[in-house]
Amino acid sequence: MTSEPSTVDTPLKKLVGEKTAKALASHLDLHTAGDLIYHFPRRYDERGEHTDIRSLDVGEQVTVLAQVQRTAVRPMRQRRGNLLEVTVGDGSGGVLTLTFFGNQAWRERELRPGRWGLFAGKVTEFRGKRQLNGPEYVLLGEGGDGEAAANEEVEEFAGALIPVYPAAAAVPTWVIARCVRVVLDTFTPPEDPLPATVRAARNLVGIDTALREIHRPSSKEELYRARRRLKWDEAFAVQLTLVQRKHRAADWPAKSRQSRAGGLLDAFDARLPYELTPGQRTVGAEIAADLATAHPMHRLLQGEVGSGKTVVALRAMLQVVDAGGQAALLAPTEVLAAQHHRGMLDLLGPLAQAGELGAADGATRVELVTGSLGAAARRRALAEVAEGRAGIVLGTHALLYEGVDFADLGLVVVDEQHRFGVEQRDALRAKADQPPHVLVMTATPIPRTVAMTVYGDLEISTLSQLPQGRSPIASHVVPAAEKPAFLDRAWRRVREEVAAGHQAYVVCPRIGEGPASEEEPPREDDNGRRPPLAVTEVAPLLAEGPLHGLRIGVLHGKLPADEKDAVMRSFAAGDLDVLVATTVVEVGVDVPNATVMIVLDADRFGVSQLHQLRGRVGRGSAAGLCLLVTEAMEGSPARERLDAVASTTDGFKLAELDLEQRREGDVLGATQSGRRSHLRLLSLLRDADLIRDARAEAIALVEEDPELDRHPALAASVAALVDEERAEYLEKG
Repeated sequence: MTSEPSTVDTPLKKLVGEKTAKALASHLDLHTAGDLIYHFPRRYDERGEHTDIRSLDVGEQVTVLAQVQRTAVRPMRQRRGNLLEVTVGDGSGGVLTLTFFGNQAWRERELRPGRWGLFAGKVTEFRGKRQLNGPEYVLLGEGGDGEAAANEEVEEFAGALIPVYPAAAAVPTWVIARCVRVVLDTFTPPEDPLPATVRAARNLVGIDTALREIHRPSSKEELYRARRRLKWDEAFAVQLTLVQRKHRAADWPAKSRQSRAGGLLDAFDARLPYELTPGQRTVGAEIAADLATAHPMHRLLQGEVGSGKTVVALRAMLQVVDAGGQAALLAPTEVLAAQHHRGMLDLLGPLAQAGELGAADGATRVELVTGSLGAAARRRALAEVAEGRAGIVLGTHALLYEGVDFADLGLVVVDEQHRFGVEQRDALRAKADQPPHVLVMTATPIPRTVAMTVYGDLEISTLSQLPQGRSPIASHVVPAAEKPAFLDRAWRRVREEVAAGHQAYVVCPRIGEGPASEEEPPREDDNGRRPPLAVTEVAPLLAEGPLHGLRIGVLHGKLPADEKDAVMRSFAAGDLDVLVATTVVEVGVDVPNATVMIVLDADRFGVSQLHQLRGRVGRGSAAGLCLLVTEAMEGSPARERLDAVASTTDGFKLAELDLEQRREGDVLGATQSGRRSHLRLLSLLRDADLIRDARAEAIALVEEDPELDRHPALAASVAALVDEERAEYLEKG
């Protein structure tokens, strides 16, 4: 170990010794002084240096400084093995029993009478005696005056605000705290990356103060100031990355796709059987203006389920076709791609029949390209696309394969983008000579802070108005375990809707055969719960039981594409009464005659997923009904989540709820990139104002210094906090 000054790049083995450094590296992925300094405490415990054992409350989480008085080992009655009881005292008459289960002779040798230690755990009571069950502890010196022998340990573990670190069994929090103290004793902080003007304007402490106070806070006020500064660094790094990307994209060349009077778009508007909503017109004008520029559009179109995003996208595609280009729509499933194809052919009519009898003047073609096309159909479709006769091309990821060539790809529309990987979107974008315009659509409403943080390089348009004729959707929780009669009533409700000429969905979380897939989450019975209900198991039970005599179809992702398409066509045509399906129906499936949906094991789905699913009903003139069936008990988190979904159809409220319950790393892309998130303190939910302010400062700074050439320390900090892989993720959305 060295007493020489250390920097963020100093290897930990030079500072804390080889053995400890190896443990920090293997268990916590911490290798340098900078890694450790940025390994922030997850919380802070307030404890006095001396705890009066007699004043401890049952249920309280405590750390006590005490001396071992005696130990005793006795056999356990209920299970095999021994119980070690250690009696400790605080020197003022108070005693506490520590209990350790299992054969732990080494612990008995270690906790010998006379040793002082810090013991942390939850206070319980057994037969009138206060105790800690299996507490964490650190022993302090070899007998004598415990406090005098262990000043350093007490300083780390029993101060006014004790940092509690993300730890591992082999590297407990007090070991991390000791290592942090060793590093801080010699640490030379990096040059403050935040410009002095920003620090002054936003009243932020310097980086040295922030890093020292977050580990060893002198007061609650100083801790707050330290955390606020370090959150600023994280928010500012993300916003600078996004604003820079947006700034660079504005300089990319793209073909202008101006609207043309008397073209396909005008003809389409004239034949639409309904009026566009004011929102559709406003968003349409924003997209039309973007398409007319010589720089690529990057726009996110978000809107509630059924708000008419597809028509907005189709009008944009027609504008590009009018300007001599092609448009491609990428859908997450073949079912949805095929439905888009049928829907667009119906809406366009003669406008999509180029080369056929009865085609309109200037008509184009709409081609469907999926992985399940037969060889001859595929050759024909690819020729239509490559030679430019197909102005609109629809498909799944099959559009990304080699051999799918476009004559002049001008617009890429990505439907339900959260279902696609970054590489897939980038591969499609690369099929154009110049970057195409990009429109990303989602029916999952995005909270404002997520939009600023994850989609900050996209312009955002929102459709909040539902088209005329859309019916309200009522949602109710069906507590199957507490009130089985409610479930019986749910099945009767399905029969009533079918008798009235309507149709129903029954959604299950699992297919029921083979390995888990995207639409079939792993079985979650580790806590004693039964496996999730499966489509292939539920469908025959319904056919033989409560829905006997009804025409029941089955739909899931493992069916062959032609079979999936046939099932959806039958359901859309009214030839099936009930469709038992997985979440393959979650997005885009449009059957106006379907009025009721029963979601089985609803607690196994996410909030946004449930909101998407219920958007499949109430799409016609009759009211929709969504019944969320669950065995989750009243008062449980799962049940409260379902009650919240049932209580509102406001997707933005539900998006906030969803954000509260998700790991923020998921939102920021940690799971997508497979890398540990470097954003440790920032909360998208709680730090909305800070993120907004950081974005404003980022925009101002990039305007005057686009590549941060005049701020090299800041550029390096951004690179460290938002590594290149994460920057690519953020850029591509």
